[in-house]
Amino acid sequence: MKVERRAAFSSDGKGGNPAGVVLTNELPTADQMQEVAAEVGYSETVFAAPQKGGFRVRYFAPEAEVPFCGHATIALGAELGKTNGAGKYALTLNDTEITVEAFEEDGAWSARLVSPNTSYRDVEPDLRADALALFGWTEADIDPSLDMARINGGAEHLLIPLATHEALKGMKYDFDKGAALMQAHSLVTINLVWRENANTIHSRNPFAGHGVYEDPATGAAAAALAGYMRDSAQVTEPFTVHQGVDMGVPSRLIVDPNPGKGQSVNVAGQTRVINN
Repeated sequence: MKVERRAAFSSDGKGGNPAGVVLTNELPTADQMQEVAAEVGYSETVFAAPQKGGFRVRYFAPEAEVPFCGHATIALGAELGKTNGAGKYALTLNDTEITVEAFEEDGAWSARLVSPNTSYRDVEPDLRADALALFGWTEADIDPSLDMARINGGAEHLLIPLATHEALKGMKYDFDKGAALMQAHSLVTINLVWRENANTIHSRNPFAGHGVYEDPATGAAAAALAGYMRDSAQVTEPFTVHQGVDMGVPSRLIVDPNPGKGQSVNVAGQTRVINN
């Protein structure tokens, strides 16, 4: 099967998070999709097949299937736009339905997804302690205006809001211990953030539980973050997430929460083709 490669949430034609995109008449078996995702080696590969009114979609990381992936959805939207033209496409995931809109911008394909509904909840004390210990941080490193939380926008993430940019830039952790922690608590990523101001957030996303040390652009985590920020009365206006900078892979995500507690979030970004 043919795999298209496209970086989503690129910034000025650079960076972005690579995703594999497979458009096919029928979805392969789960084992076949897992094998392709492992061979591609990106944090996710998305598979899409037409069904009445839209497309059936599944996402696979190198080591396991994930319920929703934002950057792969943006890459998929761009490929659908390139193949079928600009417009909005309905996507049926394993557990919900979403949309992605493809449009051309500055001579390249961009896309805007509408995430699954969002939610957040308190962090269990043992997870809180173990997560801080994993990165060598203490409660003093947490942003006093926010708090750690389990956040969800189609996939489960642990949010750790940091008080300083230096803590974010200095992030490091033991990969095996991180993988065990994320798997034990069913976390897709740990979303580490520092707020520069109300409209600008910097983020890093360890992804060890699915075989990747760090994700350079994480649309699902950005959607979950926006839902949390909106529902905890912090932010109702659009904001920009800068991610991947410390990896040398600058990425930019434009995030706009829809009104209403628990409602979806719009996440948009540019893409660039990765030449094989």
